[in-house]
Amino acid sequence: MNIDVRRFAPREWRVYRELRLRALADSPDAFGSIYTHEAARTDAEWEDRLTTGATAPGQMPVLALIGETPVGLAWGRQDEEEPTIAHVFQVWVSPEARGQGIGRLLLTAVLVWAQAIGVRTVRLGVTSSYPAAERLYRQAGFVDAGDPEPLRPGSPIMCQPMQLVLEAGVQTGRPNDG
Repeated sequence: MNIDVRRFAPREWRVYRELRLRALADSPDAFGSIYTHEAARTDAEWEDRLTTGATAPGQMPVLALIGETPVGLAWGRQDEEEPTIAHVFQVWVSPEARGQGIGRLLLTAVLVWAQAIGVRTVRLGVTSSYPAAERLYRQAGFVDAGDPEPLRPGSPIMCQPMQLVLEAGVQTGRPNDG
């Protein structure tokens, strides 16, 4: 089995749209956005979103494929106000491809990118509804970074903020002191 993890190309916006909508339908309590909101986007909005992300040095939309079949995605984004911080969003692996290390490969691709552009701290949020995701992040060295917060405004689902400090080629879960 050939697993390939790479940056999305701008022309792959339809693949991105399909994966993103599948992720929201499959795991509605894992993401800040919801299926109905994302499904209402126009083709032009999807194309613009991916084109912007795939060509911006401060963003890293990542695609996982088994052979030619898209099976996962993740998105890293450098913080515009604090460029030493990056955020990880949209990490998802299709149910039929889970358990093969694809989530780890997606996360690693984002972390390598973040380190290459000078990011020192990578942040994300995870809900307790998805213990496999929390395990993935903890195994990568992420630690809790504050108290759980509502996933969305008014949501009873809590999201645990986590972070990973990157230091000179070494990843550590130690919270950022500065």
